[in-house]
Amino acid sequence: MNGNKDLALLLIRIASALAFLYHGAAITFGVFGGPGPAGFAGFTHLSITVAYLVGLAQLGGGLAMLTGILARVGAACIVIVMIWAIKIVHLSHGFDIGKGGYEYALTQLLIALAILVAGAGKYSLAPGKLKNW
Repeated sequence: MNGNKDLALLLIRIASALAFLYHGAAITFGVFGGPGPAGFAGFTHLSITVAYLVGLAQLGGGLAMLTGILARVGAACIVIVMIWAIKIVHLSHGFDIGKGGYEYALTQLLIALAILVAGAGKYSLAPGKLKNW
């Protein structure tokens, strides 16, 4: 039964990682039609430095979630970014994602909290984990 839990953690990590690698690259590098750091800073009314930090937190968090290496650190970065995103951007629009609400950000926040609590599981590239496969 433990293998099923570890597989579930892997699938959850992959789902979250793909979204954060995408959004992090869009903010940090302006790829995938993203705003880039200047556009993100303008939209959020924050400094360019904070825009880079948000993008890097999403990229780093996504990479950590994908590989399982420092997954809890990556999850903590994602938790911080999602709390900020809910408060600054989405909360005023209500729950419905179709209206710009916090539905998706809350989902990602809860996924990151789950990984923060549970860890990456045995299907991870973290040192010492590969020998347990």
